[in-house]
Amino acid sequence: MRKFAAVLALLAVLGMATAQTQVRWYVGLGAGSDEPQFVPQQAIVDAYNASQNDIRLVLEIVENEQAYDILATQIAAGNAPDIVGPVGIRGRADFPGAWRDISDLIAAANYDLSDFDPALVDFYKIEGQGQIGLPFAVFPSYITYNKALFDEAGAAYPPSGYGEPYVTADGEELPWNLETVRDLALFLTVDADGNDATMDAFDPNRIVQWGFQVGFTDMRGALTLFGPGNFVDADGNAVIPEHWATGAQWIHDAMWKDHFWPNGPYAASDLLTWSPFQSGNLAMTQTHLWYQGCCMFDLQDDWGVAPMPAALDGTVTAKLHADTFAITAASRNPEAAFAALTYLLSPEIAPRLTTIYGGMPARLSLQGDFLEGFFAEMWPSISIDTTVIADGLSYPDNPNHEEGMPANREAQALYGAFWQRFENTADFDVAGELAILQAELQLLFDGARR
Repeated sequence: MRKFAAVLALLAVLGMATAQTQVRWYVGLGAGSDEPQFVPQQAIVDAYNASQNDIRLVLEIVENEQAYDILATQIAAGNAPDIVGPVGIRGRADFPGAWRDISDLIAAANYDLSDFDPALVDFYKIEGQGQIGLPFAVFPSYITYNKALFDEAGAAYPPSGYGEPYVTADGEELPWNLETVRDLALFLTVDADGNDATMDAFDPNRIVQWGFQVGFTDMRGALTLFGPGNFVDADGNAVIPEHWATGAQWIHDAMWKDHFWPNGPYAASDLLTWSPFQSGNLAMTQTHLWYQGCCMFDLQDDWGVAPMPAALDGTVTAKLHADTFAITAASRNPEAAFAALTYLLSPEIAPRLTTIYGGMPARLSLQGDFLEGFFAEMWPSISIDTTVIADGLSYPDNPNHEEGMPANREAQALYGAFWQRFENTADFDVAGELAILQAELQLLFDGARR
């Protein structure tokens, strides 16, 4: 009887297992493919599978270098996974049309979105594709500034919050915008003899300190300083947004005429090393949260954070890096995939995953504790008011600077070559070269449609 009972129990377990809906979770396009992350990710999967009997979540981890090709092959072969993530904007944009609009799943589940900034939810509403994801991990951007360089120059620090003016050392209130940033950056740009860039004696060939730069980004990322945009319009045609054309001229002047933004040769010099702000020779820079975690540990000076300045037209944009989990359009089990997805995004599990991946939780209720713990651990000697970091999430660039285009990878290579010439050529014809870039992008986009 005992053997018979054991067999029945085994059959019951097998029957339950076969009745389960399998949901495949593909990891590799973003974080998660490093070996130390394997065990904690699997532990989350095991906990989910033990918590219910309807769905079996299966983890598939692929090396980042191979993840794009393997996923493309799976999709083409009709063997797409159900969930992909974490995946950033650029990785997701490499697969246009591959993601399911989950608006109906959100509505059917009556899923509570109140713990997310509405602007961040809208961030994943892609024209022509729908709501292709929900907020998970975010890397907001903001101004990071070197207090020692400000003190040495006798300049007042930038404002500490959005909507606040810049108050000069003399007590004058100025709008915190790019015009103010330019004036301040000129004052903070210094040559080897101690002359700043506002002085007639200033020597642009012997600069040792710069006022401002948007670093660790490409052309689209830098131009987002002037507002969101992309090089393709809703009809798939190549465009140069007007505010980006204005911004490109402003940045080139900043490099080669005003000299407060490091040009290509200076950026590659030993003065700025691989991490310009960490070198101690850059007064202000736009950074993402990940920069504080990776690229500032050799900096000896005290530093602070400030809001993004308003652009020339008065709008404020804090470009965003963000990871999400997406359900593939080819998923055979979208409802089960959404159930597993909401588990990964839950208030209990999301902090564990963002800790594994090194991101800031997108849930508003989790951000305060995360930021306090992050800076206490990474920078215990620095006093940072992190409010401005979280507040920047209300000003994301939409469309994002990493959003897709036709022939996405080829288009990135094309404007990357443009930007390299831009940064390294003093007499670069910005308007003329932008017109050529637009024509070249149009040819590329036309070819992608054939």
